[in-house]
Amino acid sequence: MPRRGKKLKKIKNYKKILILGASSDIGIEITKKFLENNWKVYGHYYSNNRPFTKFKKSNFHPIKINFLDKSKNIEKRLNVIKDIKFDAFINLTGLIDNKTFENFKIKDMLNTFRVNTIVPLYILKFIVKKMIQNKFGRILLTSSIGTKFGGGKNTFNYSISKKANEFIPRNYKDWAKNNVLINSLIIGVTNTKIHKKVSRKNILKRSKLIPMNRMADPKEISEYVSFLLSEKNTYITGQVLSISGGE
Repeated sequence: MPRRGKKLKKIKNYKKILILGASSDIGIEITKKFLENNWKVYGHYYSNNRPFTKFKKSNFHPIKINFLDKSKNIEKRLNVIKDIKFDAFINLTGLIDNKTFENFKIKDMLNTFRVNTIVPLYILKFIVKKMIQNKFGRILLTSSIGTKFGGGKNTFNYSISKKANEFIPRNYKDWAKNNVLINSLIIGVTNTKIHKKVSRKNILKRSKLIPMNRMADPKEISEYVSFLLSEKNTYITGQVLSISGGE
């Protein structure tokens, strides 16, 4: 029994999200958004965790996993998260090897699929079981605007591996009976470091192909993601959605 006059300390019941590829520009904005909304965020990264230094350690937990590592080493690393009851999951991984159809090798394609599709789905396999038991879950797999037009000639492996993420939600719509909703999000051209490396002339040329005549801002993407992965999304599942300014 607590002593008289002392108030019981209220235990906060944070919702938990696992963000794969959390160190990317879009991943950082999504992390910020969920932390602002009082979620506990588990952010995956491979090598660059410098953007994480600004986050409070109490609500943010970095997880380092190299998806190209040996399977047994990945299994060991996954033991950290297998027992956690996550409320939401998003896969933002995006290995780009700049291989064309003419010059890719089997190893190149296998590596790209391993990072962008296979390991993330393997992780999801464990997470979704607890979501179904818990009668709540929000899942978002991400693709790229390039897949809408057949894929990039210079990013052949990347485009095919991201396209694979568009098929999964359609096969698991029945999870909805347990309030577990899964969607795929096609992300348009966004103002990130990758695009900032491209010359201003080429960026302006690319932007003119977008009906809104501009790139998306990472913060914009985080707003839509926040909705789809929250309890506010009560009826969208099994869909492939596009945030691309009309492309």
